[in-house]
Amino acid sequence: MFVSCFYITTSEIELVKKGLIESVFMKICIINPNSTKSMTVSICNTAKKIASETTEIICFTPDNGPESIEGYYDGVFGALGTLEGIQKYPDADGYIIACFDDTGLDAARSYTKQPIVGIGEAGFHAACLIAENFTVITTLPRSVNIIRNNLEKYGLIKRCNNVRASNIAVLDLENLPNANEETISNQVKKAIEEDQGQAIVLGCAGMSYFASELSKKHSIPIIDGVSSAVFLVEGLIRSGLKSSNLGGYEQPRKKKYKGQLQQFEPK
Repeated sequence: MFVSCFYITTSEIELVKKGLIESVFMKICIINPNSTKSMTVSICNTAKKIASETTEIICFTPDNGPESIEGYYDGVFGALGTLEGIQKYPDADGYIIACFDDTGLDAARSYTKQPIVGIGEAGFHAACLIAENFTVITTLPRSVNIIRNNLEKYGLIKRCNNVRASNIAVLDLENLPNANEETISNQVKKAIEEDQGQAIVLGCAGMSYFASELSKKHSIPIIDGVSSAVFLVEGLIRSGLKSSNLGGYEQPRKKKYKGQLQQFEPK
C-alpha cells in the first residue's frame, strides 16, 4: 500500500534555488510490518501531523504476513515485511519500523545504510529525554518480555519502572476505540499511582491516537512512538548520519537464498 504526503514552503524553495541553503527535501518510508492496511493509514496520519513541511512520508504495508504482530512467532514473519518495505523504496532517505517490537530492526540496519528507527526505541529514548523514569503500556501479556528484552538491549531497562499489559489485542484497538481508551486510561492511572511513573510510553502503533487526550486527562507526558520516530529520523537525516554497517550491522555476505526467500538474497 502506498500513501504519500508532501509539503514545502515557497520561501524554502527560493532559498534552495538561490543556493543559500542546501535542499531541505527528505523522504521517509514508514513500514508497517503487519498486513493490515487500515492500521497503516492510521500510522501515516499520525506521522503527517508531526513531520516537517518539507518531509515526504511514504507508508508501506506488505501484502503477505501476519495481520498483527503479537509475540515472537508473528515477529519472525513480520520481519520479512520490514525488509520488503526497504526493497520497495530504496531511494528513501530514512525508514521507520512502525511496530513497537522493532520488528526486523537489526536486520534492516544491516541491509541499508540509511538511518532506520523502530517506534519502540524511539518512544523509549523520547521518554528518557523528558523524565527520570517511565512506564510502558502495551497490548497483550505476551508482548511484555519482548519489550523488556529490547529495553535491556538498548541499555534503558533501569529507566523503565514497569511494562503493563492492557489485555487489548492489536486489531481490537480500532474496533472498540472508546472502551479501549478507558482501559488504557485506567492503566495510566495505575502507572502513576503504583509505578510512580513520570511519563508513559504507549506500546503499540495502534494506540497513537489516544496519546493527546490521555496526556491532558492525566497531566503526564504520554509518548507515541510513531511521532517520536519521525522527529528522530528527520534529525538523523539532516545531520547526515547513517547506519554504521560495521560489526553486527555489517552488510550481509553474498550467498544463495533458496525458494520463496530468494528475493531477500544478499547482492
